[in-house]
Amino acid sequence: MEATIILPILRKKLAFLSGGKDRRSGLILTIPLSSDQTSMEELSTTLDYLLSIPSEKCKARGFTVIVDGRRSQWNTVKTVVLIVAGNVIPAEVSLVCVVKPDEFWDKKVTHFCFWKEKDRLGFEVILVSANRVTRYIEPSQLTDDFGGSLDYDHGDWLNKRLVFEKFTKESTSLLDELSVINESDKSTSNKDKSADSVLLPSFDPEAVLQTGHELLSELQQRRFNGSEPSGPAWCPMEEELLAQPQVIKLLDSLREQYTRYQELCRQRNKRTQLDEIHAKVMQVVTWLQGPGSELLKTQQEIGDSMRAAQALQQKHEEIESQHSEWFAVYVELNQQIATLLNVGEEEDVAELKALQQQLSDVCYRQATQLEGRQNVLQAAQGFHSTSQELSQQLDGLLGMLCADVAPADGASIQQNLKLLEEKLQSVEAGLASLRQKGALVLELMCNQPSWSLEEAGSPAEEQQNNVQQIQAVMEEMQLRKQRCEDMVDVRRLKMLQMVQLFKCEEDSLQAVQWLGELLDALLKTHIRLGDDAQETRNMLDKHRKFVEVAQSTYDYGRQLLQATVVLCQSLRCTTRSSGDTLPRLNRVWKQFTVSSEERQQRLELALEFHTAAEHVFEQECADVEALDDVDSSGKTLLDRLTMPVIFPDGSEQFFGSPTEAAAAAEGIRERLLLVEERRLQLQEMGLRHEEEVPNRQ
Repeated sequence: MEATIILPILRKKLAFLSGGKDRRSGLILTIPLSSDQTSMEELSTTLDYLLSIPSEKCKARGFTVIVDGRRSQWNTVKTVVLIVAGNVIPAEVSLVCVVKPDEFWDKKVTHFCFWKEKDRLGFEVILVSANRVTRYIEPSQLTDDFGGSLDYDHGDWLNKRLVFEKFTKESTSLLDELSVINESDKSTSNKDKSADSVLLPSFDPEAVLQTGHELLSELQQRRFNGSEPSGPAWCPMEEELLAQPQVIKLLDSLREQYTRYQELCRQRNKRTQLDEIHAKVMQVVTWLQGPGSELLKTQQEIGDSMRAAQALQQKHEEIESQHSEWFAVYVELNQQIATLLNVGEEEDVAELKALQQQLSDVCYRQATQLEGRQNVLQAAQGFHSTSQELSQQLDGLLGMLCADVAPADGASIQQNLKLLEEKLQSVEAGLASLRQKGALVLELMCNQPSWSLEEAGSPAEEQQNNVQQIQAVMEEMQLRKQRCEDMVDVRRLKMLQMVQLFKCEEDSLQAVQWLGELLDALLKTHIRLGDDAQETRNMLDKHRKFVEVAQSTYDYGRQLLQATVVLCQSLRCTTRSSGDTLPRLNRVWKQFTVSSEERQQRLELALEFHTAAEHVFEQECADVEALDDVDSSGKTLLDRLTMPVIFPDGSEQFFGSPTEAAAAAEGIRERLLLVEERRLQLQEMGLRHEEEVPNRQ
């Protein structure tokens, strides 16, 4: 019978075992009768349950039954005594103490009734008042209802009883189930062991053990700490009532079976874990060697353009994304295997290492292929990008070479030539970079693992096509660059000729300017004719040198203009020199020639005048004819100084300003005056001589 079934009856406290003992160490059974009508059936049920609790050894020491009839009628007490006799073996009842009320019962009747039924009852029944119960039972074994000091909490007892019965029931059932599970494991082979074959118990072993430990702890605590300090150390929940040894025994058995069950689960979980790892490893290996390898086999091209290479890169990233999921599984499996190797048994280590090695080899090969393919694609993108840039550079250079050159001056030609050289250098650098990146692509393709090429379809043909494609692109760029270089050479020569043409034109204009400056200097500064023959002779020498400088300037300008004509014919273009510079040069030169000849004639006349005059001045008796010649040449010279220079175009130009011309003529006039004085002297001398001759005669 379980307390949970009759819990409402037990809560009524119709009877209870307080834990107290009589002088023979027999248990005390207390039946507190109330003024209300007590159900004899419920009382009988309560007694049956209470009397089923003590052990047989405890029952053999007998019971002392206290029937508290102070609030009940005699007939009820009598009925209860009879029920006790029916529920308890008479031999197990030592004494029945009926606590009578303060009101007097008919002693004769009660004595007669119990005496009459003594033989049939099998135990002695005595009537005592509440204050006399201690004569038969120690006060420490009585509750305070009978003047004792024993504490009893029926609600607490009932709760502990429910816990005990629940623990007993669950632990017993759990022990049976664990025993069956553990015994069934012995007949199962290791290969057949799995987590699915392990039966799950009906109760949680941890919870049941926790309940048992809490119950045992409560029992032991109450056993040693529940009594008064001055009284004996005993507890109302002793082993006879709650079977503390039974709790300990159940806990020990349960721990033993549960330990075996845990080991069984651990072994089967380990086997299951190994099987799962093996299955996952084979799943990863199968995919990598199957669909994963097939995906890589179809990706051997490098593309023929930047866009194609980018599309292949995008496809490769999708393949890498698919592989990354399996590589993540590989990392997880590798960690699980490493953990199992640290705690695994010897029989499992070899299997785990073999799985780990197989998984690592396959993943490493696949990762190597992915990395190699990624490197080839990146190098191919760099190659195609450089090829595209180089093609654009060549197109730009070719467009520049095909455009007509019409520079305004030599500086713009120099700038265009510099830009052309920079573009050519950029093309050369781009071609060098293309060769370098092409060599890198070829090297990466040739350095792929042999097993990677063996797994690819038609590896030699694919690789040969890629190599030929790279080489064809580099050869094409080399040919385009060579054609551009040839055109650059032609354009460079043309531009250098244009630079020379502009230089010749500038220098010829400079020659015209210099010649004009010489003409201007001749007309404005070359005015004096000298004060004597020697000075005039020196000025005449300087004039000849001055003319030589002008002649060389004119010749230099003519040569430049001739070179300009030749360059224009070579460049097939027109130039300003043929219609402008050459006539200017010739006009200035003719003006200079006329002016220089006039200057030279004037200097020669002045030299002739000064020489004749000085010769006349040196003679004591000058010839009249000589004086006439000097006077005539002087006047001729003066007349010449007043005449302008008439250029071929009809224009006129005087030497210097009128003041400067007058200053130059003043010296001539002074000498003419001296000549005239000389003439007068000669005439006077002639007259004297004529006068002297008649006188002599």
